[in-house]
Amino acid sequence: MAKLLDIEGIGPVYAEKLQKAGIDKTLILEWVNRADLFRIKGIAEEYSDLLEAAGVDTVVELAKRNAENLLAKIMEVNAAKKLVRRVPTLSQIEKWIAQAKDLPRAIHY
Repeated sequence: MAKLLDIEGIGPVYAEKLQKAGIDKTLILEWVNRADLFRIKGIAEEYSDLLEAAGVDTVVELAKRNAENLLAKIMEVNAAKKLVRRVPTLSQIEKWIAQAKDLPRAIHY
């Protein structure tokens, strides 16, 4: 993975400021992946937190998932962590997966 300095638009001044603030390339990648998940209709902050806790942190990963298995994992995670008041339905998850499969890839590592 690139260094902060190598990311387009950052440059040496901002790279130094980010490093001083404790923001590293791993955190930036987490933000990028989260923003990418927001391209899926119906996924916002709460559901992206839930998906991440269930092991899905990218659109590419979501596209590979089985809806029934993912729902089971989401229910397990939410029972333990209480991240959302209402877990997504199987139908919602199926739609998310279908969208993830159809979306053009926006992030290349």
